[in-house]
Amino acid sequence: MSKSLELIKEHASNPKLWLVVGVGVAGIVVLAETRRRRRRRNTHKQDFGAFVERFELLPFPQPPPPAAKQMLSSLTFAISDMFDVKGYVTGFGNPDWKRTHEEAEKTAVVVTALLKNGATCVGKTVMDELSIGISGENNHYGTPTNPQMPSCIPGGSSSGSAVAVATELVDFAIGTDTTGCVRIPASFCGIFGFRSSHGTVSTVGVLPNAQSLDTLGWFARDPSVLHRVGHVLLKLNSAETKRSRSIIFADDLFQLSKVPTQKTVYVVGKAIENMSGYQVPKHMNLCPYIASKVPSLKLHPASTDQENGASILKALSSVMLSLQGYEFKTNHEDWIKSIKPKLGRDAFDRVIAAINTTHDNIKTLYKVRTEMRAAFQSLLKDDGILVIPSVADSPLKLNTKKGLSSEFHDRTFALSSIASMSGCCQVTVPLGSHNGGCVSVSFISFHGADKFLLDTILDMYSTLQKQVSVASYSLPLPDTNGNIETSELLKEKGNAAFKGSQWNKALNYYTEAIKLNGMNATYYCNRAAAYLKLACFQQAEEDCNNAILIDKKNVKAYLRRGAARESLLRYKEALEDFKHAQVLEPQNKDASKGERRVRKSMA
Repeated sequence: MSKSLELIKEHASNPKLWLVVGVGVAGIVVLAETRRRRRRRNTHKQDFGAFVERFELLPFPQPPPPAAKQMLSSLTFAISDMFDVKGYVTGFGNPDWKRTHEEAEKTAVVVTALLKNGATCVGKTVMDELSIGISGENNHYGTPTNPQMPSCIPGGSSSGSAVAVATELVDFAIGTDTTGCVRIPASFCGIFGFRSSHGTVSTVGVLPNAQSLDTLGWFARDPSVLHRVGHVLLKLNSAETKRSRSIIFADDLFQLSKVPTQKTVYVVGKAIENMSGYQVPKHMNLCPYIASKVPSLKLHPASTDQENGASILKALSSVMLSLQGYEFKTNHEDWIKSIKPKLGRDAFDRVIAAINTTHDNIKTLYKVRTEMRAAFQSLLKDDGILVIPSVADSPLKLNTKKGLSSEFHDRTFALSSIASMSGCCQVTVPLGSHNGGCVSVSFISFHGADKFLLDTILDMYSTLQKQVSVASYSLPLPDTNGNIETSELLKEKGNAAFKGSQWNKALNYYTEAIKLNGMNATYYCNRAAAYLKLACFQQAEEDCNNAILIDKKNVKAYLRRGAARESLLRYKEALEDFKHAQVLEPQNKDASKGERRVRKSMA
């Protein structure tokens, strides 16, 4: 027997010994728990908190050559935690729901369709509890990090799906849109978000929120991916529809937005000028049109002065939320009363309001929805596209107090209620940034015009991007001298951090410099160098693109973009960049080394 065991045996009856042993064991347990939590936090950071559950569903077997590849071949996607997957419990964003429900026996129809067309599912994403909010915050699973504004909400309810796409963890993701649950997070995270026409995509195997408003939606960074996913889920053929397009700007709705119309209306208008098949844009005030075409809206208690545009939208959004509350109560009241689930603050308030409200005017709510559908069918006919702001405000700060968020919710729901109540399809289109936040506009087309709308975005987005660049660099910057002085100081701090190998710190300094002066190619080029050190190759490429847009003779930008593309295994593009750098500076050793290195890799 070892000396340690003999000592323990000899003093076994001594209470002090067991106190020491107990403290030691407790210390080991605490240390182990601390390490476990640290590992969990690190994992959480890796996926920006987007996922609630990771797994892999491989695509169905693909047809052998010479058959063409499936439309979504090699793409990855994520699904919101309200889609059934055989063998997994659908969590609905709440642990008590997950605890009290069984594993799904079948996989949701839309998930199966995506797998059949070559895509790979990599997991389920975080969402607002019971799909009842639009903030994206979740007290149980954590709030996914908005990559554009980390201190702000990502938007919801499909927050994790939006963040997974925005951070390039997946190629696309799906969620549901009831009151703006895809469109809002897409806008806040700076990506595309498509809300399909109500009832056009199967919801079999998807947990309901409010069936009269629920519809499927999907996110993507690239319009071509958005388009391909749409063709699969909407079961569309690829035949080109020859149809002119009539663009209508809702001028009164843009008055709600805090983003200057130079960044939205002007950009879209200039893009249309350079394209064929688009009629001269029209302008209208939408609220008086809704008031005249939706008479049942006047019967709703929230309706006041019908001449006031804000009042009309307030009444419309109130009808939308009342309808959601009524159907949510019908779907989930029994479970909520029997289980009494633990809910976060915002979800609790909304659930209790839905459960405790009596809807004596339910027929009026449905009548407003029917009249809205007819009104927009009449307005947009078979070639119309309505352009509105996606959201009115920048996203709220995380954990904003309830009193401060009420105006934000009112303004947000006012815009999202238009497509929700009319059943129309809508796409959120990113258009750069303003004051550190993402800018987007939304295009709305009539119910059933999903292919028409997807084709339109694919057709015009590259032209829109060019106009965004022109507008960004032509708009005057306030307090230019002060900004330039401050941005130069930030750049120098970034350079010092870079030399000290503090890559993240350098990145932050360069980012702040760009916010103050987005017309300096060096700032983008320097930030690209920091991104390269952090192995963020796609971000480095994007910054180099911006630098070259500003200064087409920036040799370092070509070299760094070449390095980024080389790391992404895009050798042909990398080779072009190194060659271009050599043309600009024939004696540049880095350019010649890069060219030789890439040629060797290609060989």
